[in-house]
Amino acid sequence: MAEKIQHQEIVPDSCLGKRFDQTLAEMFPDYSRSRLKEWILAGNVSVNGNVLTVPREKMYGGEQIEINSEIEAEVRFIPQNISLNIVYEDDDILVINKPAGLVVHPGAGNPDGTILNALLHHCPQVDVVPRAGIVHRLDKDTTGLMVVAKTIAAQTNLVESLQAREITREYEAIACGVMTAGGVVDEPIGRHSTKRTHMAVTMMGRPSVTHYRVMEKFRLHTRLRLRLETGRTHQIRVHMAHITHPLVGDPVYGGRPRPPRNATPELREVLKDFKRQALHAAMLSLFHPITGEEMTWHAEIPKDMVNLTNTLREDTKLNGEDNY
Repeated sequence: MAEKIQHQEIVPDSCLGKRFDQTLAEMFPDYSRSRLKEWILAGNVSVNGNVLTVPREKMYGGEQIEINSEIEAEVRFIPQNISLNIVYEDDDILVINKPAGLVVHPGAGNPDGTILNALLHHCPQVDVVPRAGIVHRLDKDTTGLMVVAKTIAAQTNLVESLQAREITREYEAIACGVMTAGGVVDEPIGRHSTKRTHMAVTMMGRPSVTHYRVMEKFRLHTRLRLRLETGRTHQIRVHMAHITHPLVGDPVYGGRPRPPRNATPELREVLKDFKRQALHAAMLSLFHPITGEEMTWHAEIPKDMVNLTNTLREDTKLNGEDNY
């Protein structure tokens, strides 16, 4: 099933001298520039009754633009009745609190049973929105807040906001080692040269910036609050490992159990049993893609991370060292 797209509009005089693709982007802001360019090249857009496939063609103002196209539904993915922890929902967006173990998007090894499948069941209209409205992802075992677009207009605006760094995302994490102060990791991230499922700091990667501050120090671990300036795959996990402070429990980037000397039996057990990266998307703040209203949500720290934190505190206290 596909959604038919039909529009007829007159080019405003303010577009005099502007390129065809730029003009369309101004006239039809509900669609991304890349989608509009695809429609131009596919011959789905006409000017004064004639198909125009040259994005660079200059406009004069007063031309009649006609778009006749369609958006294919994500028919290869099936709706599934999977429970979602919905924090907020309106006609345009929804915000969910993702649990550990739930994959966001189908892929190798996870053909279904994902948040995308759940979204198609919860709000079937997202089948015509790219990636069912998913504009940013969390790793399978990372918990916390995600925003999803329910319409093409909302999706387009949210993606642009992400690219413009207008969406704020803050995370809680527990890292290995004692960190004395906060800071910034500004290192490019790209695909690992030999391990294709891993990411790495590499000079050939894309610009990546992570801000972090110390919230609490333990004997051999640190609780952190982190803010993403960019949103690369595994960004926080890669950056923390790069500065030799991998996240506790991270099975990919080195967060293996590291109990301090004379650790309590409870701490040894908790660290041994913590099988996921200790990372939680705790705060999300954005301007609503349609109304422009500034909105902020918070998600409580999950029980496993709360338990880990409390056990680290108790170990520090019992061993006679200050807990900051």
